[in-house]
Amino acid sequence: MSAKSNKKRLGLVQSIETWAASSPDLVALRFEGEAITYKELNLRANRVANGLQGLGVRKGDRVAIMLPNIPEFVYTLVGTLKLGAVAVPFNTLYKGGEILHILKNSGAKCLIALTNFAPMINEIRPELPGLEQVILTGERNMVFAHPDSTAFIQLILQGDLIKDIDGAYQKMGHILLKIIGDLGVKEAWYKHRGSIRVRGDKIATFVISEVEGMGLINAVVFLGPLDTRDFLRVVWVPPEIRDKVVEPLTSVQQETGKRPLWDQVKETVVAAIEQGFQVEIKEGSMVRDELFGYEKLRSLAYKPR
Repeated sequence: MSAKSNKKRLGLVQSIETWAASSPDLVALRFEGEAITYKELNLRANRVANGLQGLGVRKGDRVAIMLPNIPEFVYTLVGTLKLGAVAVPFNTLYKGGEILHILKNSGAKCLIALTNFAPMINEIRPELPGLEQVILTGERNMVFAHPDSTAFIQLILQGDLIKDIDGAYQKMGHILLKIIGDLGVKEAWYKHRGSIRVRGDKIATFVISEVEGMGLINAVVFLGPLDTRDFLRVVWVPPEIRDKVVEPLTSVQQETGKRPLWDQVKETVVAAIEQGFQVEIKEGSMVRDELFGYEKLRSLAYKPR
């Protein structure tokens, strides 16, 4: 870092700290009707700095910032500079390959991004051994679904079938990949803790939770085209992150020219799960442990955010 840029860094931090001390109630930021004072800005930046320091970030370390124009970007930037670390902000419109290049080239030790970017980051993280910490903030991932267009898969598994969470993601990811392939879709692929994609478009996604020794898996497979515009008429999403919240989607029907019948989907899913987890699936009422796991799954799904 040059002496000139270092002076600018110190000047920005000192200015904010000066205003926070002399005029704490003066408005520093306005965002979506909220007025954030210099006192609040400085306090939140201090929290970021303390948090990063607690994670092992030191002076001179690179902190990548992949945030849109939201207050968290300012807190993160100022907090990083307070530590003497080097901020590496970049455009949220970048795709996986571009993000991978920036993180590798900068030598980022830490990345701070929106929660919505988690699937993309998880896909490239194995190629970034120097990236020690990923911190997520802001909007949560949105998964769109419609009874005519999507199939839901819920699994409750005993803990011994999921020895570690990374292994569970790999196993379930490849099970979903087999399901998609058996339904006739070609060129589908999967990476570590990501979604199932065809080219760059999402065709299936899943999440795994571990509760009291049980593995709870929620998966969604897109069988037919899904128009997300109807959702966005009732769910407001900031324009600057809309393209990331609403990822490009595809479906089995779009890739094969034919929507699979439900019986075909059911048979394909059951066969793939039985083979992948080496279990036997039987129709009928849930046993006690399965019922317990299902209730836990429901409680997680409906837990207030």
